[in-house]
Amino acid sequence: MDDRQFRDAMGKFATGVTVVATEVDGNIHGMTANAFMSVSLNPKLVVVSIAEKAHMLGKIMQSGTFSVNILAADQQELSMIFAGQVKNHQEVVFEHLNGVPVLPNSMAQISCEVSAAHVEGDHTLFIGKVRDIRVEDSEPLIYYRGKYRRLAGD
Repeated sequence: MDDRQFRDAMGKFATGVTVVATEVDGNIHGMTANAFMSVSLNPKLVVVSIAEKAHMLGKIMQSGTFSVNILAADQQELSMIFAGQVKNHQEVVFEHLNGVPVLPNSMAQISCEVSAAHVEGDHTLFIGKVRDIRVEDSEPLIYYRGKYRRLAGD
């Protein structure tokens, strides 16, 4: 199989869209990611996968904390901003949850402390111990076959 075939196959898996954020020396850094999942209920653990070439990798290593913000259907522009797809945008406003930057109005804001980091291939898997969480009731932003989607009505 070639890289394109692998990417096409992975694109067949519909995912939610998140923005992972951290803060270093008073500066907030964020990136769009869909490589996120829950790992354990006891203790409460999640994992995010960050590419070795991503600027965010060193920032999370430096801070030792991160948030995962599960985006709502009306937050597609935020996803595009943190994916580097929107160059001219207004500054994004963050709040803090347990000392970690989070995006207001996200479906879920998950504040984490890094409990482990595992290098696998060209990514690092950060295991985050969940310190705090906020949940809103809204519809999710979905990513499927390289495009943003929304859930169909009930």
